[in-house]
Amino acid sequence: MRNIALVTAAAVALTGCATSPKDITPNYVSPVLYQNLTCDQLAQEAQRVSNAAGAASGAQQSQATKDGVATGVAIVLFWPALFFIGGDKQTANQVAQLKGEMQAIEQANIQKNCGIQFAKG
Repeated sequence: MRNIALVTAAAVALTGCATSPKDITPNYVSPVLYQNLTCDQLAQEAQRVSNAAGAASGAQQSQATKDGVATGVAIVLFWPALFFIGGDKQTANQVAQLKGEMQAIEQANIQKNCGIQFAKG
């Protein structure tokens, strides 16, 4: 009976854990939003979005790490630690939006033949 309770607690905990930023699917953002920008403006916007995405991804990864630790503690030692698992909705949505914006900027870059190089990673 105790094993069933632990497995159930683990399943509940894992569904609330924060998603790793690399596993978040980008939201669709239309490249039309960037159609009227010059190549210099596109480069500046790409830098702004990249900086924001880096900060959001760092916060998301931090939450994912904390949730993983809390889940491990909860399963092995102390089930009330399950209440410290924070989930990821707000930050995950921000990461998805910023990823989508970066894809739209890349598409606008290609359409305008600006030659801006985007690092993949």
